[in-house]
Amino acid sequence: MFTPWLPFEWIVALRFLREGRLQTLFIVAGVAIGVGVIVFMSALLAGLQANFINRVLSAQAHIQLLPPQEVTRPLRGDHGGAVSPGGEAEGAIVQPPLQRLKSIDQWRSVAAQIRAMPEVLVVSPVAGGSALAIRGNVSRSISVSGIEPELYFRIVDLGAKIVRGSVRLTGTDILIGTELASDLGLDVGDKLRVSTASGAAIALTITGVFDLGNKGANERSVFVALHTAQSLLGLPGGVSSLEVTVRDVYAAEVIAQRITASTGVEADSWIQTSAQFFAAISAQTLANTAIRFFVGLSVAFGIASVLVVVVVQKSREIGILRAMGISQAQILRVFLLQGGLLGLGGSVAGCAIGSLALLLWQRYARNADGTPLFPLVFDPKLFAAALLLATITGLLAAFAPALRAARLDPVVAIRG
Repeated sequence: MFTPWLPFEWIVALRFLREGRLQTLFIVAGVAIGVGVIVFMSALLAGLQANFINRVLSAQAHIQLLPPQEVTRPLRGDHGGAVSPGGEAEGAIVQPPLQRLKSIDQWRSVAAQIRAMPEVLVVSPVAGGSALAIRGNVSRSISVSGIEPELYFRIVDLGAKIVRGSVRLTGTDILIGTELASDLGLDVGDKLRVSTASGAAIALTITGVFDLGNKGANERSVFVALHTAQSLLGLPGGVSSLEVTVRDVYAAEVIAQRITASTGVEADSWIQTSAQFFAAISAQTLANTAIRFFVGLSVAFGIASVLVVVVVQKSREIGILRAMGISQAQILRVFLLQGGLLGLGGSVAGCAIGSLALLLWQRYARNADGTPLFPLVFDPKLFAAALLLATITGLLAAFAPALRAARLDPVVAIRG
């Protein structure tokens, strides 16, 4: 028996649902399975994408500012080249120029201007270039990055990637990768001579050996203090790039375009430089959205079909209620309430099913070493959104049957 203080529409809606227990049970189970699938797939994809993004962006900046490249201007004048329609002659062969290492013009003011942007988290100057790591008569080609540790380590957490030693970087220190250390037989405390093509050379002490998770990067990448790299690479007081991280990684391209427009310095985002990876992430998101849409559509049709049957089964009762003076609006609300309650009840059960599936996945889906494949985040917003959307879906699905019930002629319904 229902509580007498409930509004009339609630009493009738709950009574109809109780009388059709089997139908109610089946539709709630259907909604629960649909919502469970949506919750599980959404959380799984969010965890997978977060893991991919973390792996890709944990070793690089979101945006990189670079100095402009040198370009070759075509030779004009009377030099025996082809004659243009305007009467000018151009050289037949235009060769690309040698790209020399150079600094970003007025990089300190540019960095200050970027730091003032609310979307930006960190701006770190880097002086980078190619060099040779020499030990005895053995040498390896390396990529030297001169950094300010207190800034750069907020972009790339080298401390978490150190396997031996520490991340100390003074003017005579160097951090090298595991592959380079293995190739040259080096370890923490050893000396390494670094030489550039211009003839500059310096002997540095290895203070740490890191593992970036990429064999090629571990072979080539080394890190030194910023002023050490500036002296070694012939960039006195200059930097070859500015590394930037932003709050929203998916907005990096838009922010990069704004930076270019405001500073005049070329800015490349990870979305542009890792276009294929970003396309894969976008395709995953689109596939998940399509799955959620069609599952929601099937849930809506299931609720609508059950309520259509209820309208047919309860047409005599509806006619009696209308003959007793119940308005069309009240009948409409009765069936809308049924749809909303079916959606809400199914979504609560579905959230429980989705949570259980996520817990089982986290417990049993493991790497070969027993660690989780990737972390899953139980976001309360996801469950709240599932409850809200399922309830709204139930209301929308119930609208057509509710309208049909409200329009029933009481005389015809009672006779039928």
